[in-house]
Amino acid sequence: MIKVQAEDFDVGRELERLSRGNHAIGGVCCFIGIVRDLAGSKEIAAMTLEHYPQMTEKALAEIEAEARSRWPLEDVLIIHRYGRLEPGDRIVMVATASGHRQAAIESCHFLIDWLKTKAPFWKLEETLDGSEWVNARASDNKAATRWAKPKPIAKKPNAAE
Repeated sequence: MIKVQAEDFDVGRELERLSRGNHAIGGVCCFIGIVRDLAGSKEIAAMTLEHYPQMTEKALAEIEAEARSRWPLEDVLIIHRYGRLEPGDRIVMVATASGHRQAAIESCHFLIDWLKTKAPFWKLEETLDGSEWVNARASDNKAATRWAKPKPIAKKPNAAE
């Protein structure tokens, strides 16, 4: 399930909905992202997230589908907020449920790495010095590359063919 919303969310309630009644679930892994009050040495007063709804929902659905193709998942939950958020506010929740903990943990890690690099959200940080758009971090891109699928090895043509 994918939710893109301005409103806050209740973590406990969302986790209960994710696993309620499904006794094939043996493990749930969850990540909650929270707005920090510092970005490097700059104090953050707020962060505003913008997006284009159709583009965002399509990209999130593709990311979810990729996770489901790689791991045996019973369910997936992605909640991403937009609008003006202040330090301490929840910004994102990713939860994965599987019959086994390893699949739940790995897929949750994958989803958060890919959300950071592939989800079309634009972040404007408000600091004491003014506001500025946040650029992608090299460390986030590097983390996401660990999930790249290996490219198939090209088959050499047979000389007899």
